[in-house]
Amino acid sequence: MSVDFDNGALRYIRLDGIEILRGISFLVRDENWGTATAVLDDLHIDERLDVFSVAYRATCSATSGRLVYQVRISGSSDGALAFAAEAEPETDLLTNRTGFIVLHPIEALAGKPVKVLHEDGHDELSLFPDHIDPKCPFTDIRALSHEIAPGIWATCTMDGDAFEMEDQRNWSDASYKTYVRPLRRPWPYRLPKGQKFTQVVRLHVSGTLRAGASENRNPLIDLTIGRPVGQVPRVGVGVAGDEARHALESPELLRRMAPQWMVCQVDLRFGHGHDELESYAALARLTGAGVVLEIITKGTLDPFGELAPVADAVHTIGLKLEAVSVFPAQDMKSVQPGAPRPVMPSFHECYSAARRAFPGIGLGGGMAAYFTELNRKRPPAEALDYVTFTTCPSVHAADDISVMETLQAIPHQIRSAHAFTGDRVPLRIGPSQLGCRENPYGKGTAPNKANARICLSRIDPRQRGLFNAAWTLGYFAACAREGVEAVAVGDFTGPFGHIHRKADFVQPWYDQQDGRTVYPAFHVMAGLSRLGGATLLSVGTSGADAIATIAAEKDWRVTLWVANLTSKAQSVKLPDAPSSARIALLGAEQFERAATDPNFMESTARPLDDQFISLDAYAVARVDLDLPFST
Repeated sequence: MSVDFDNGALRYIRLDGIEILRGISFLVRDENWGTATAVLDDLHIDERLDVFSVAYRATCSATSGRLVYQVRISGSSDGALAFAAEAEPETDLLTNRTGFIVLHPIEALAGKPVKVLHEDGHDELSLFPDHIDPKCPFTDIRALSHEIAPGIWATCTMDGDAFEMEDQRNWSDASYKTYVRPLRRPWPYRLPKGQKFTQVVRLHVSGTLRAGASENRNPLIDLTIGRPVGQVPRVGVGVAGDEARHALESPELLRRMAPQWMVCQVDLRFGHGHDELESYAALARLTGAGVVLEIITKGTLDPFGELAPVADAVHTIGLKLEAVSVFPAQDMKSVQPGAPRPVMPSFHECYSAARRAFPGIGLGGGMAAYFTELNRKRPPAEALDYVTFTTCPSVHAADDISVMETLQAIPHQIRSAHAFTGDRVPLRIGPSQLGCRENPYGKGTAPNKANARICLSRIDPRQRGLFNAAWTLGYFAACAREGVEAVAVGDFTGPFGHIHRKADFVQPWYDQQDGRTVYPAFHVMAGLSRLGGATLLSVGTSGADAIATIAAEKDWRVTLWVANLTSKAQSVKLPDAPSSARIALLGAEQFERAATDPNFMESTARPLDDQFISLDAYAVARVDLDLPFST
């Protein structure tokens, strides 16, 4: 048995290399669903040949209180595990959820059998959802069992409160999450000062696995390029109303980035109108990108009355539109399945008003918020020219591993969307980014003056780092493999930007530089934009979770992008390549030069003199190959 211990939580619980659980953790979530960071002390770890134990004390300070808990964890080589927590609020604590969560991995279990032992003692044989379930697939859970190998079952038992499961792929988490306290109970709720409670999670494996080879955590990744599998999606960005004028201050960088489409937001809740539209028109002239107006209405029962002034302003300014998408303000807040929805115009009323206000213009719809809301409130796809949604990778967890894991869930979201919209209606995704554009689950996004990694915040320090370059490539590649028509990632400038500007939040190092600088993801976006209209090629890899890849053929040249999605160095074996092949590498050693040279990937490209490349933490490489070459 092996586990990773991570600040009090257990990750990747494996038996003989087979992942049984993605994680077990004890969490405190505040009234806005923010997750408090546990501070550990008195930590003791005892590792022996066949058993291990962990004990510690943890303190969580939330916005409205403080809780302390004592933990004891024990595990053995036969797969037995116990994780017990005794908690005591040091003050009254207002919380949406406090207690254990258990994560089951999606890749091996989607659509596979599961045995559910309910609190009343009855057993249910069912399946883990294949397409993403908008509701809780299982409630009143006492234990979950699944087959990890033929005839070998792992049973996870939870004690101390009522548990239920949600399909966490809704939020792009790579797991099925079983959590404490059903959502049908009122929340937030109050934990009284001094009232102790205990919860325990236990794992048991029935049967004996045959011993396998020891796990290799850093294998050589053998990469192959294969046949055409479609077309590279159009690359775009979102443009916030208050960022458009800042973006116009960097015309050369915008031309270099060259997005093919822009999602330009007009939010009537904040009085957006003529000024924002003029900036969008200037951006369109500068970049040549198609413009999609994403209009957030106030949600009145007269959607045409809200849209008509916007349409008049568009006409007056002479802004050429590729499409519009319309979303009432009420849909920017989450509504639980089965709960009453607010009074608002229907999908058909909004879409009819948009067609009337913008005749002859393409119409998109769905949700400006996350896939979760799209799945819970599905639009009539036949009334639309395309369906759209966005994602945020830090809804439930903001650590590097969890955020990067969300890339595994993107294909599941796309396939699930196609299952209820049909394959005839194109799918567009974005703008998505590391930070949270809008929090549908609380009063607002989380403040982040300390540049920390926290959930549901607009500010994410990784936006400016190599991490975002790797994540952006992985996100785009996942969408491309699933046939998405167009993908928008980030913004030109601001908290979601690819180009630095001085702002009302601190950006270490960048704020001290003279002249315009760019973030590493700028180079990924600019490179992908050059592949517009290219033929997408399949890429085979022996380490799909460790790296992201995308390959395309255009003008008798193949371009291959590779990103390391981990903090550990990865070795990649490339296909046989002709002597004319060239490589450009963006890693930590190249960071400063890449920030000041917008043409970095071209100016530093060198001949590829070896089939093997080493990618340090979150490094990105581009390889250019002339056809024909060996695959």
